[in-house]
Amino acid sequence: MTTTETSTTDTVTPEQVVLLDEDGQAVGTADKAGVHHADTPLHLAFSCYLFDGDGNVLVTRRALHKRTFPGVWTNSCCGHPAPGEPLEDAVRRRVEQELGTTVTGLRLVLPRFRYRAEQEGVVENEMCPVFVGSAEGAVTPDPDEVEDARWEPWPAFRAGVLDGTRTVSVWCREQVAQLPADPASAAAADVDDLPPAARAARTP
Repeated sequence: MTTTETSTTDTVTPEQVVLLDEDGQAVGTADKAGVHHADTPLHLAFSCYLFDGDGNVLVTRRALHKRTFPGVWTNSCCGHPAPGEPLEDAVRRRVEQELGTTVTGLRLVLPRFRYRAEQEGVVENEMCPVFVGSAEGAVTPDPDEVEDARWEPWPAFRAGVLDGTRTVSVWCREQVAQLPADPASAAAADVDDLPPAARAARTP
């Protein structure tokens, strides 16, 4: 998550995340590089699970130098929308940046997912809608973001997460418990159930 933008004056603009109140309304922004600490404010994020044509899910291991949960196995891709950026656009952007592939059939499945987790004094605190989709083309992970990636049969992965024999991130474990048994074929959820800040940023 090291992407930056360059202005016409060649100055670097830090990436921003959207801060939220308890109702999911946007209350400000913060630099992503400094938002995660021991008292991380609630902010908007997303998670995505990518599937192939055989029903396998792409599972990734977070880069070892990441500030939050380094080296932890988790879902295919996570990220934060920029202020005013529709969630769907943010998912596609991060999948391409982190995994070198594109998404087809992207749809929302858990619009209200929220979690808080801590590792080594660094806290994640997010309203984090969950999406599923299909990977179009080869996966070529960015080593700055992803230490390793592999395709795993969804039923076996799900069973291992649910019975505790498959170690994954806190958010992935909680998401898998809430996802339908076959998320690759699940119907899209109602976008009206998204946090207000995410609904406000949707493309008309």
